[in-house]
Amino acid sequence: VQLQAFGGGSVQAGGSLRLSCAASGVTCDAITIGWFRQAPGSGREGVSAFRKWDAVTYYADSVKDRFTITFDSAKKTAYLQMDSLRPEDTGLYYCAVDIGQITYTRMLDDDEYHFWGHGTLVTVSS
Repeated sequence: VQLQAFGGGSVQAGGSLRLSCAASGVTCDAITIGWFRQAPGSGREGVSAFRKWDAVTYYADSVKDRFTITFDSAKKTAYLQMDSLRPEDTGLYYCAVDIGQITYTRMLDDDEYHFWGHGTLVTVSS
């Protein structure tokens, strides 16, 4: 499995960005896709996740009602639409995939995921 994330950039607070994560080598439908981020000087945190078999989504409280995760099965690409961006959303954003059904309450736990892409940088200025 290989993941490629792109779409990062620099925006002003209140702006929007859409990140994409293209997955190759995924042959199973029972996957969970997660987005994580790491701010400078901080640890990695879960942002949002999508469990494909039942289309369940999960969001960190800090991004609820601002970010939307979707998955295009035909393109095997996950998207993270980020609206109303804030300076605290700045960080390196990673996508990750797990082959299997992650328990709902653990969908933002990074040790549940086995495949990771390189990060894409998001910078939000005030």
